Amino acid sequence: MRRDVFQAISDPTRREIIQLLAGAPQNLNAVAEHFPISRPAVSKHIRILTECGLIVIRQQGRERFCHADLRGLREVRDWTARYEAFWSQKLDALGDFLAGEEK
Repeated sequence: MRRDVFQAISDPTRREIIQLLAGAPQNLNAVAEHFPISRPAVSKHIRILTECGLIVIRQQGRERFCHADLRGLREVRDWTARYEAFWSQKLDALGDFLAGEEK
C-alpha cells in the first residue's frame, strides 16, 4: 500500500524520526531508544514512513538500518510553494496597511 507523504508527516513522532534519520542512518533499535513509546509503536511509524518513501531500510549483516530519503518531501515543498506567493503578497499588503496606520 502506497501511503500519502502528507499523512506521514502529519504525525509529530514521524516528523521526529525523519529529522533523526536525516542526520545519519540508524538501526531500528537505535531509533526506538529516542522515543518514550514501545518498540512496536516505533516500528509502525517506520513502516508508514517506508510505505510513503521517506525512509529506506537496508539490511547490513544482521542489522536493518533506516536511511532518510528526503526526496519524497518535494511533493510537500511543491504544494506549499503554490501558496508562498499568495501569502507573501497578503503579508506585504498588511505591512503597508499597518505602516499607513502609524502615520
